[in-house]
Amino acid sequence: MLIAGGGCAGTSAALRLQQLLRPQLDDRRVEITVVEPQPYLTYHPLLAEVAAGSIDPRHVVVPLRRLLPHCRVLTARVTRIEHAARRAWIDTAARGEHSAPAELAYDLLVLAPGAVSRTAPVPGLAEHGLGFATVGEAVSLRNHVLEQLDLASSTREPALRQAALTFVFVGAGYAGVGATAELEDMARHAVKGYHNLAVEDLRWVLVEATDRILPEESPELAAHTLAELRDRSVDVRLGTTLDSAADRVMTLSDGSRFAARTLVWTAGVRPAPFLRETDLPLDAVGRVRCLPTLQIAGSDGAPLPDAWAAGDCAAVPASAVGTPVARTADPAVVELCAPNAQHATAQAELLAANIAAALAGRPQQPYRPARQDCSTSLGLRRGVARTKRGHLTGRRAWWLHRARHLQRLPSLDRRVRVLTDWLLGGLFNREVVSLGSIEHPRAEFEAGFREH
Repeated sequence: MLIAGGGCAGTSAALRLQQLLRPQLDDRRVEITVVEPQPYLTYHPLLAEVAAGSIDPRHVVVPLRRLLPHCRVLTARVTRIEHAARRAWIDTAARGEHSAPAELAYDLLVLAPGAVSRTAPVPGLAEHGLGFATVGEAVSLRNHVLEQLDLASSTREPALRQAALTFVFVGAGYAGVGATAELEDMARHAVKGYHNLAVEDLRWVLVEATDRILPEESPELAAHTLAELRDRSVDVRLGTTLDSAADRVMTLSDGSRFAARTLVWTAGVRPAPFLRETDLPLDAVGRVRCLPTLQIAGSDGAPLPDAWAAGDCAAVPASAVGTPVARTADPAVVELCAPNAQHATAQAELLAANIAAALAGRPQQPYRPARQDCSTSLGLRRGVARTKRGHLTGRRAWWLHRARHLQRLPSLDRRVRVLTDWLLGGLFNREVVSLGSIEHPRAEFEAGFREH
């Protein structure tokens, strides 16, 4: 059994399959291979708190080999799949190194590679933009923001100072709103340590192409979040796009033009690009077509033998009331489950149960998404949350947000470590020192040779 992808969906499926197929794994009738470019699972909902320094970066990642002791874990990238021949090709080389291809044979495929950031051909974005999808990017963003405060405090050039204190975020989904709010809260605290900086000097701009923020939330909760951000002097531009970031000058579609040294891109995701290197049917946006049972649908609409998919890469029909959906241009599938962690986890667990049922000759169950209980932190002691009884805001929502994600972390070890981070954060002040030098650890060593 090959599981292509060790993110939220892939790891959840492997965890559940370990439990359901334990006897077959023990006597080697079944072998599960997980292929993932990173040797760990990243818990994405807590990345904003990593960027704000509330959680140690190591505590939101879980080593896959420790989490999946009964699976074979390969640290590699899947580059091509020919399901008709039950063959997959992987590349075990690190990025930037010469390719090291290998071929894998399998009997049953679980496709869960997730998604990548959806970029756009905006001038200057590739040169100056920062992503927010990995632990490394969250840590780098934190260091970058603190370095801009240092720069603004030290420079005597007014234009450079203003650009350093201007922070632009593009995309107002959960990632963009959470990152903006957490970093604004961190910077608000950090400027207290500078003799010549004030909170009023900071400029935060959140750009959203649609007419509302948090599109997966109810209009009432989205409106409350918008009001809170604006009350904290975050300049939220709705119905606006970034036209150019050339030379670190932000040009918006509403005619605004200003300099900024920080540009964070969180404008959605797209399916993993390698899916186009498979012989599997894709929809108009590049996701794998799936049946409600999470089997991959063939070109005739019938289940493709021995092929399953879940998570952000899968076009899974959504039918429950109140379920976040994603529209497609495909007339055969009007409503699809939105690409988020809650759907990915729920789909993966059902996928594992259906695979076990299929192997045992039992009927399979369709995916029936329940109403999702979403939440996000907006900084220390502030948040918004949706519950079965309605909406929560403020401190109660913040506590509920933390309790939910502490429960959902897939490792007891990580739960204890994250809880310890939060407890220590309540006892001591925030750490607001930049460690940007760790991103270029050889810089000082190489400088010694240049001096000679």
